[in-house]
Amino acid sequence: MISVIVPIYNEKENILPLYEKLKNILKEKDEIIFVDDGSTDGSYEILKELHSKDKNVKCIKFSRNFGKTAALMAGFEMAKGDVIVTIDGDLQNDPEDIPKLVEKLDEYDAVNGWRYDRKDPFLSKKLPSAISNKISRWLTGLKLHDFNCGLKAYKKECLDGLELYGEMHRYIPAILAWKGYKVGEVKVKHYPRKYGKSKYGMARLARGLFDLINFKFWAGYSTRPLHFFGGIGLTMFLAGFLINFYLLILKLFYGETLSNRPLLLLGILLMIMGFQ
Repeated sequence: MISVIVPIYNEKENILPLYEKLKNILKEKDEIIFVDDGSTDGSYEILKELHSKDKNVKCIKFSRNFGKTAALMAGFEMAKGDVIVTIDGDLQNDPEDIPKLVEKLDEYDAVNGWRYDRKDPFLSKKLPSAISNKISRWLTGLKLHDFNCGLKAYKKECLDGLELYGEMHRYIPAILAWKGYKVGEVKVKHYPRKYGKSKYGMARLARGLFDLINFKFWAGYSTRPLHFFGGIGLTMFLAGFLINFYLLILKLFYGETLSNRPLLLLGILLMIMGFQ
């Protein structure tokens, strides 16, 4: 069984066409989970109507806009399928690519889409995304081309116990790779946005990078905290030692008085803090 999770934020024109495309490629037992992330354009009314007509359509509604990460997490919790697929609600990804990603799960635990021919404005979308992807590859060591592609597929067990915050949704494959899961990539089609406008801009992309740096720090030292704190302590101890050694030279060879020097107190304090 496949569970398709679709975050929705003011996408009323796209919901019905996307639903029809998804139904064309999904089996009767598969489910579609729409998560309304605080829409104000009447999107949820359309979703409720779909739910009333199709028992395999599930709907979640947020009281306000919490962001894509929260929407996906809510979808993950509701999903019943052994395969989880995420796709954006803007019709820029093609649901017909979903079987390719699902098939690739025979080799991998998670599969990331790659919009190799992206149909977005260069300056506002493609260039910032290229820079972000390069930084993400460097920070994570995961050689994906398109971290922010909304079309992804996962084995359900990979997502069990997953905790996300901020704008970390785009880095789920990197988190899974860090946990030891195999992550692959598949080229997918991409189309210009036909209805509505993009809701996730540069500010959220920047926050996502900060979240990634935070995760990188946590992943690097959560299992080896002394590697971090030990390094800080050693640095402080050595700094204090060098200060005091310098003051000792002044005392022994130049006869200077040290009792009135603030530097002496600083050196002693650094050595004590570093030792602890």
